[in-house]
Amino acid sequence: MKQTSLDPTFIPSGSDLLTQMGITEGDINLSDLRHAVARLPFNKAYDFLRAAVNSFISRDMADQAIDYIMQFDTIASRLTDPDPELHDIHAALLQILTALYIERDMLAEAYATAGVALNLMVQSARRKDEAFLSTLASLLYDIALIHSARDEARQAERAIEKSMKLFERLARSNPARYGAAHMMALSAATGIYRSRVRQTNTLADCQAAVATYMRQINEGIAGAGQHLVEALASQGRTLAKMNRHREAVQYFSRALKFKSKLTADFDVEQLELSIDLGEALLSVKGSRDKGVHLLNTMLYKANRLEADELHRRIVDILLRAKDPSMGIFSFWHKLFPR
Repeated sequence: MKQTSLDPTFIPSGSDLLTQMGITEGDINLSDLRHAVARLPFNKAYDFLRAAVNSFISRDMADQAIDYIMQFDTIASRLTDPDPELHDIHAALLQILTALYIERDMLAEAYATAGVALNLMVQSARRKDEAFLSTLASLLYDIALIHSARDEARQAERAIEKSMKLFERLARSNPARYGAAHMMALSAATGIYRSRVRQTNTLADCQAAVATYMRQINEGIAGAGQHLVEALASQGRTLAKMNRHREAVQYFSRALKFKSKLTADFDVEQLELSIDLGEALLSVKGSRDKGVHLLNTMLYKANRLEADELHRRIVDILLRAKDPSMGIFSFWHKLFPR
C-alpha cells in the first residue's frame, strides 16, 4: 500500500498548532473541540485535524482516533448547525477517516466512508475554492489507493488522474502547501497507470513539474529544491516502468545530485533513490556491474539506517540479477506467435 494523504509530508502544516493540540490531551471534550475548530480558518482546522490523528497513530491509538472522528463528525455535521464552515469540516473529517481506514488496512470501511464523502461533496460539485478542491483532491488520491488495492485499475486511474490535476492547479498558486501532494500523486500514478498512453501522459506531467520547480529554484522559492527532487524521481520511475532504463538512470542520477545538495547526511530518501538507480543500471547494457556494486553498497546503508523493507528490496533485486532464468519475464512475449 502506498502512502496515504495522512502522511505528514503530503500537505505540510503551515500553522502553529500548539494551542489546538493541547485540546487533544487527556479526555477530549468534543463540544469544546467543535467550537475551537469552527473558529479556525479552514486550512488551519484541516492541519490541526490531520496532526491530531497522526498524533494518535504515533501513540498506537488509531482505534481511539477513529472513535473520536466518528463522534466529532456527528456533532460537526448536524443539519441545524449554524456554522456553515462546519460543512467543509464534515467533508474533511470523512476524507481523513478514509485515509485512516486505509492506514489500518480496513479497506471495506475506507471504501464505504469514501462513498459517503463523495456523495457529500457532489452536492456542491461546481465549487472552485481551495477548501473544496484540496479536500476533493486528497479524497480522490486515497480513493485511487483503494481501487488499486482492489485491482480496479480503470477506477484507480480515473481517480488518480483527477487528483493530480487538482493538486497541479493548487500547487500553481501555493507550491509550499501543495507541491508535495502533487508530486506524491504523480508518484502514485506511476504505479497505478497500466496503459502506455497514460504512462506517457504522466511522463509529460513530470517533465512540466521539473520545469516548474527548476524555475522556482532560480526565483528562490522555498521548498522548490525538494519538490524538484521528487519530480525527477517520479520521472525516472515512470521511464523505468516504460522500460526506458537508460533515460531513467539519467533522472535518478540528477535527483540524487540535487538531493545531496539539500541534505548533508545520507537519509532514507537518498537510499530509495540509489536503489532505483541501481535497479535501472542493471537493465542497461554495459552498466550491470555498476548496478550490482551500487546495490551491494546500499545494503550497508540500509542496515545503518535500519530500513528493513528497503534492505529486503535490495536483496530481492540482487537475487533476480543473479538468476538469468528470471530474465525470461522481460522478453517471453517476443518468442511466441502473436
